[in-house]
Amino acid sequence: MKVLAFSDLHMARNRAADIVAASADADLVIGAGDYCNMRQGMDEAMQMLSGISVPLVLVPGNAESAEELTDAAPEGVHVLHGSGMSLDGVRMFGLGYGVPVTPFGDWSCDLTEADAAEMLDRCDGADILVVHSPPKGHGDATSQGLSVGSVAVRDAIERIQPGFAFCGHIHDSWGYRGLIGRTHIANLGPKVNWFEVTS
Repeated sequence: MKVLAFSDLHMARNRAADIVAASADADLVIGAGDYCNMRQGMDEAMQMLSGISVPLVLVPGNAESAEELTDAAPEGVHVLHGSGMSLDGVRMFGLGYGVPVTPFGDWSCDLTEADAAEMLDRCDGADILVVHSPPKGHGDATSQGLSVGSVAVRDAIERIQPGFAFCGHIHDSWGYRGLIGRTHIANLGPKVNWFEVTS
């Protein structure tokens, strides 16, 4: 399966246009959160992606709630947040929001590590884990060199051992590629990223 994946679109119309254009060559498109800005512009952000005709799987970032994303998403879009699905034999599980809780204030949609761990425990297997927040120590470095990723996400990857774990959230680490065991970790960023995925 040819997968196009991205994160942190943040209303960038030119970036969205690139993703929509490239999606014509994809079997599946995955978004790892933050389509709008600070809970504003969700409908417009989803309109930017409405030209994608292949299956589209999205998790919410910390810039939008799961309910806001579900309400605004075009018909047929799959929103995952503590839930999973299968497409042509490829199993996916998604968890959105900022983990651990961010310092950004009331607009930010966040989870504690404990709440994230409880939701990730629902996953009994996946080929692709889609999370907004990166795993602790992998693709989570800020410009100050701080490691701000999630322990719960890292522990889930170690337990589930998916082929891929897609994330975003930490802008300074966009483009990061690494491994946890057999799992390929990718902090995506708002660009076209290609992956070949098998079940």
